[in-house]
Amino acid sequence: MSAGPRRDRGSVSIEVAVLAPAFIGLMVLAGVAGRTAIADEAVESAAHDAARAASLARNADDGAEAAEEAAHDQLGWAGLNCTGPPQIDLAGSVAGTTTSFAAAYQSAAGVPATVTVTVTCTVSFDDLSAPGLPGVPGGKTVSARFTSPLDTYRSRG
Repeated sequence: MSAGPRRDRGSVSIEVAVLAPAFIGLMVLAGVAGRTAIADEAVESAAHDAARAASLARNADDGAEAAEEAAHDQLGWAGLNCTGPPQIDLAGSVAGTTTSFAAAYQSAAGVPATVTVTVTCTVSFDDLSAPGLPGVPGGKTVSARFTSPLDTYRSRG
């Protein structure tokens, strides 16, 4: 057996150099997808809790305060860090007609009314970016909306 020149010498180094960035990119993509899924769930829960808390209040001021507190509590419990304060939008409806949040509480007892809370949060991916790896987004805005009925036969103020 003669020991001739080996033509595949150094091929492992080339394979690693080619595949390593792809593997790192795949790991970052998994991190972005995971964080987005967690953010979607946290914002959905925050909107649900906020709408439910608002619907239990007797007036619009208390409802708005309860919604804000419930949304912030849920986002804090989930450990979701928004790039800024989450945006909480309040709306209402009376007898199926869209109205303001305050108008839903001013409707007469016996008239069906609902409150709707929309929670919006921009989730940052800055800590997932790797030097020299292009294409990692800076963040993603996630939003969720939930509607909860006011008690039809309870007086409102």
